[in-house]
Amino acid sequence: QVQLVESGGGLVQPGGSLRLSCAASGFTLDYYVIGWFRQAPGKEREGVSCISSSGSSIFYADSTKGRFTISRDNAKNTVYLQMNSLKPEDTAVYYCATAQGVYRVRGRATMVPSDFGSWGQGTQVTVSS
Repeated sequence: QVQLVESGGGLVQPGGSLRLSCAASGFTLDYYVIGWFRQAPGKEREGVSCISSSGSSIFYADSTKGRFTISRDNAKNTVYLQMNSLKPEDTAVYYCATAQGVYRVRGRATMVPSDFGSWGQGTQVTVSS
């Protein structure tokens, strides 16, 4: 069974940190661009970051640049999202997903959910004092 599973979410105070993990089962992540998205209540799903299959190209949404770091460990079949200096507006359900087809990361201006195929179930991140 092909599956992506996110973990690492939770409740954190403003300024705190969390590391999210996206683990694959039933297939290897090696050949896929992996993206992180988030969706807050009443809002559209927003692209946060994505990483090429080799890890050499990375995209960050403007709202997360300098605070979030995406990485991957293909040997562990896992992609990570390190989130630092968290703000209340980062509160959302965070999802990882595989890009469909050929997906260029370098020079990208935005991420669109419809470009991504297999999705995890999401992990809740709540930033609150």
